[in-house]
Amino acid sequence: MHDSNYIKIFTGNFITVQRILSELENINVTAVIKDESESGRLAGFGASIQGQQELYVHKDELDKAIVIVETINASLKA
Repeated sequence: MHDSNYIKIFTGNFITVQRILSELENINVTAVIKDESESGRLAGFGASIQGQQELYVHKDELDKAIVIVETINASLKA
């Protein structure tokens, strides 16, 4: 996703990514999930890091998205 209007806001496991995605949808922020291990599996190749997903948002929605990511990260560390 080079030279894109989308910015990576989080990398983590499926469960955490889905939780963040759900919260982003609640505030009408559209996110894109990139899962190289799943893409590789579907194409018949392996991926170097299994189970890691990346979450991207449009740069215009970055400020709202970062608040959600920071809040969820803080709750996971508590």
